[in-house]
Amino acid sequence: MLHPSYTDLMNEVNKGVEQGEHPVVNSRYSIVLAAAKRARQLIDGSRPSVNCVCNKPLSIAVEELYEGKVKIMCEDEEGVD
Repeated sequence: MLHPSYTDLMNEVNKGVEQGEHPVVNSRYSIVLAAAKRARQLIDGSRPSVNCVCNKPLSIAVEELYEGKVKIMCEDEEGVD
């Protein structure tokens, strides 16, 4: 079983969204993409922002998202050059 669950993870990521605003993530697909992108960043050398018992990049990425240490941004906000 995945811990945290998709629902718990989505609720945590969307916690700061006020009623009437669009949620940061609104599907399992969105949260999986965000976790995979962060895991690739960790593989490429980014430093983890949480202390995690395991050393698997995907597990670290999920933990970072769950603890709110990593912010999910839309492509519009990323500052593409």
